[in-house]
Amino acid sequence: MAFAGEFFVERYGAEAASHAPPIRQMLDAGIIVGAGTDATRVASYNPWISLYWMVTGRTVGGMQLAPAKNRLSREEALRLYTVGSAWFSGEEEVKGRIAPGQFADFAILSADYMTVPEEQVRRIESVLTVTGGDVVYTADPFTGFAPEPPPPVSPAWSPVAAFGGYQR
Repeated sequence: MAFAGEFFVERYGAEAASHAPPIRQMLDAGIIVGAGTDATRVASYNPWISLYWMVTGRTVGGMQLAPAKNRLSREEALRLYTVGSAWFSGEEEVKGRIAPGQFADFAILSADYMTVPEEQVRRIESVLTVTGGDVVYTADPFTGFAPEPPPPVSPAWSPVAAFGGYQR
């Protein structure tokens, strides 16, 4: 089974694939960019897959698409997920930063995104997620803090309700 990156290269060629999408050029031109998962069954719900792609230029299948000049630093990629996406939703005054007056939603991660080897970025998971002051997800060693019952899937139409999350 071929991955989307392989189809793109086959159809348009490696040169076109190395520029799609041109995130580095967009940032260099001063364009505000936000990142996300699209939350579809086609794209992974896992933000670490997208962050891995932006940092390494490699697909989930390991195919190298983006050359070094078109990739982002870890800090830049994370900023697109946080500050960039908050700007697009018009919520930059309350989301996207760790700062006074901003929502205090957070996750404790299984590894340090800034220091793990690149190949491990896509394997990072939340082991504790807090939103609105409530624990909404736990994994070892935080399972003792798990909410009972677990909060409902939001939005209710999300495929996560039928297919589960991206973990293992």
